[in-house]
Formats: sequence, C-alpha cells, structure tokens
Amino acid sequence: MTSALREVGLALGATLDLDRLLELILEKITVVVGADRATLYLLDEAKDELVSRLAQGNTVKQIRLKVGEGIAGHVGRTGKTLLVNDVYNDPRFNPHYDHVSGYRTRSTLAVPMKNHLGRTIGVVQVLNKVQGDFTAVDSDVLSALATQAAVSIDNSRLFLSVTQKNKQLLETKEQLEHRVRDLKLLFDLESAMGRAASLDALFSGVLSQALRACEARAGAFAMRDPDTGLCTLYVMDGPKRRVVRAYPMRWGQGFTGFAMKENEAFLTNDARRDPRFDSALDDVLGFPCATVVAAPLEGEDGEPMGAVALYDKADPRGFTEEDRALLLLIAANAATAVMLHTTRDAREREERLTTIGRLLSGVIHDLKTPLGVISGYVQMMQQTDSRAQRDQYAELVLRQFDAIGAMQKDVLEFARGEKSVLVRKVYLATFFEDVRAQLETQLARQRVELVIDLQDRGTARFDEGKIMRIVHNLARNAAEAMNEKGERGGRFTITAKKDAHGALVMTFADTGPGIPKEIAPRIFQSFVTGGKKGGTGLGLAITKRIAEEHGGTIGVRSSSKGATFKLRLPQHEGP
Repeated sequence: MTSALREVGLALGATLDLDRLLELILEKITVVVGADRATLYLLDEAKDELVSRLAQGNTVKQIRLKVGEGIAGHVGRTGKTLLVNDVYNDPRFNPHYDHVSGYRTRSTLAVPMKNHLGRTIGVVQVLNKVQGDFTAVDSDVLSALATQAAVSIDNSRLFLSVTQKNKQLLETKEQLEHRVRDLKLLFDLESAMGRAASLDALFSGVLSQALRACEARAGAFAMRDPDTGLCTLYVMDGPKRRVVRAYPMRWGQGFTGFAMKENEAFLTNDARRDPRFDSALDDVLGFPCATVVAAPLEGEDGEPMGAVALYDKADPRGFTEEDRALLLLIAANAATAVMLHTTRDAREREERLTTIGRLLSGVIHDLKTPLGVISGYVQMMQQTDSRAQRDQYAELVLRQFDAIGAMQKDVLEFARGEKSVLVRKVYLATFFEDVRAQLETQLARQRVELVIDLQDRGTARFDEGKIMRIVHNLARNAAEAMNEKGERGGRFTITAKKDAHGALVMTFADTGPGIPKEIAPRIFQSFVTGGKKGGTGLGLAITKRIAEEHGGTIGVRSSSKGATFKLRLPQHEGP
C-alpha cells in the first residue's frame, strides 16, 4: 500500500493530466486491493447523477447512475463507505449492468471521494475480490487511494479554471484592442475627411488611413460620374501618400469596376490568375499587382457610385477577412463624405462631420476611465494568489468592457440618427457599491479619499451606464484638479438623496482649487478646458448632454476651497 501511495503521489506532483492520473490510481487499486475490476464515478451535480470517468476490464463504455441508485449511488448519496461480499442478497444492488455486460458480480467495495471541503465529488468502486472477501484493510486502502483521486480531480479542475480565466483575459484584451483600433481609425478617418476641401484631398485622406490600417502598398478610388456615366480611377501610392494619378476607365473594368458594378466587397491573393484582373493595372500602379481587396461605395439611392481598392499587402500571406471588414468600414464612411461633398452643402457637411468627430472624441476621451480601471485590476490580479479575489477582479474588468460596448453603441446610434437612453429601475445601494469598487482604488493611487454619503438607499430610474460615465468624468476631473500645481490629494465626496419633488439629486464635491474664473461661464461647452495636460474639454460637455437626455440638469458652484457639481434627475414612471 505504501508503495502504491508513493507512486500516485509522485505522479500527482509531476502532471496535471487527469485521465493519466486516474488510470494510474485505478491500476493501483486493482493490484493493492486484489479486485477483479474497478470503476471511478464522478458526480454530475446538474443532473444528480454519477457518471463513470474510467473503468477497468468493463465492456460497458459509460455508466450513468442516479445518486442513490445501486451500491455506488448509495455511497454517493450518504458519503459513507459500503462493503458487501454477497451483492445479490443486498437490496441496494442493481443487477442491470451485470445483465447488459454478461459479467457476474459477487462482492463489491465502494468508497466516496471527498474534496478538501468534505463534499462528495465521486465514488470509487471495486468488484469481486480475487481471493477471499473484501476486508476492512481493503476499505482503508481504497479510501486512501480515493483521497488521492479527489486531490487529482481538484488540482486538474483548478488548473483548467485558471487556464480558462487566462484565456478569457487574453480574448477580452484582443477585443478591446480591436475596438480601440476601430474607434481610432474612425476618428482619424473623420478628421482627415473633415479637413478635405476637394475630392482629391478627400481621396488622399481616406486612402492614407486605409493604406496605414491595412498595410497596403497602393490604393485607388473608382468614381462614376452620375451625369455622364464615365468612370475615373484615382490612384495613390504608399510612399507619397497622395493621389498622384487619375485614369479614365470603363464601367465594370478591373477589380474596382467589378466591386462597383456588382456592389460587392471581395479580396484575392492571386490577382494575376483572377478573371477580374485587368492587364492595364500594372501600368497604372507602376508595379506588378499580386494581391487586392476592394469594396463598393454605396450612393444615396443605394446604388454604388464608386469603389475603393487596396493593392499588395505588406504581409506576404496577403489580405485577410479582417482587412476586408476594415475596408468596408472605411468605404461606408468615405461614401458618406463623398455624397456630402458632391451636394456642395458646406454648412450641413461641416456640422455633421464636426458632430461625429466630437462624438468619437468623446468616446475616446471616456475610454481613459475603463482602460485605467482595467489596467489597475489586471495588475492586482497578477499580485494575488487568491482565486476568489481574481474572480472578483475579473468581474470588475468585464464590467468595464460593458461600458466600452455602451460607448460604441452611442456611436452607432448617432450614425443611425438615434438618440436614446435606457431608463430603468436602479437600486441605489448596489449602484454606489459599484461606484466605490470602480473608483476607490484608482483615486487612492492619486491620494484622493473617496467618501460616499448615501442618504437614500431605495431605488431610482435612470440609465445606469450613462450616469456611471458622469460619475467617472467628475471623479477624474476632481482628482486631476487636486493634484495640479503642486497640490497632492484631497477628498472627493459623493452625496445622493431625493428632494421634495422626488427627484434624485447627486452632488460631487472636491477639495481642489476650484474652477478658473476665465472658463467658469463656459465650463459645460465642448473643447473648453482649464489648460490641464492632455485635456480635451469634452468630459463636462458629455456630462451635460447625458443629464439633458434624462430630462435633468447639472450645475456647479466653485470657490478656492473646491468645486461642487449638482446633478438633478427627475423621476418619471414608464420607459
């Protein structure tokens, strides 16, 4: 027995391969206990069943027992060892599996597998003592090996859980990187198009961003004149980053012509064998083209008015579906800009591009907070060995991705002409617990004490995600104010209560130097900032817009002892 336990212990420390460990344990069980066969069952709590994980010498591939059924099921229910040397005289024995397999069971010994918390997680059962009957010594040996099996299972499950958490973190990190990249691309794209005073400048700006995003060597716009039906190809090379050539082309000619005619985005990494290849393309580009990705530009009536294409990916493997999706995103935005330009309605174009640019700037501005929270909790996860603490931090990180998703939704809603808030019942105690969890650690790093005075612990109706953005904006501004010009830290106090009219009133007070007098009257206007490093002047403008979307108001009082913002949200029934 000692030798068997030592071998199992060494294997347990050398590998986390659960099947290999359990197979070794069953092998030792049959040898040490002197049994003919052995089976290991694991508890399926969801179905209240015991399921055979491994079996030796059994032709039945899998056995499923209801907890309480048969001798193994009885042990799984009671958590107590059961030794029966004449099973057919025991009412708990179920002969069904003997009938199915043709095997004749004479005696059995079954012991529970218990984890470190004392909970039964499975059963080990041996059948038919080779010589004589099973004894109490056999029971002790089997219990010891069952304990080793339970340790193996716990270790394996813990390992798989940590691996899965790490995988989830990597996936969420990649998702975040993709979202931030797309938002930055949209922002840069809108900025480039907003500065364009002519179609050539517009094409140059769009192609420049597309070439950089997809790492292509050259790009082109194909445009169809709505009056004459004639098509022109505007080509840009990578190094010069400007439209250097314009060529007349036939409707449907080449890759851009196909995308425009068929209103279809596509890619090919073997351009010269593609039936859409036009031999004149090499002369137009100035080099032999090998790979292409193209997308149509949809006009106001839904018909394509042009196309955009990129040539020769820097990566020798060629363009990918991700490049095609990016080009579709670029094409959609470029088509809008072209239509705005061709209508020659300068005022409308300027207002739309400015508004979209501000919205995207606001989203990028607000990304600072969730990114900061994510960074902080990921660092804390690296420093703790507590699984429960890591799970708590992971949940807080995932909430920040929900906030980022809400920001992205704002952009999409605006692009569709929608402006809405999701007003629903919110439990104030829970909401401000989340506020504390998200802000306390971050503010503490800046030596700012967070005080929450919750005078009403009932419920209120508001868009939880957007009001949380207000809280983050005001907290960040307060922390920066209390740490500028040699100041170091202070107190940030949040108070929540209902006024005489039933409206929810939140106040946010800091102990900083107050708002500069020269900007105080314009504090809620876009791009107004007190000159702090890296400031965009968008945080309070966004805060005011969210308050107004709720039908509420926000105001501020300021002195040399600090600033206090007061947010008032009327409470209305219904959606």
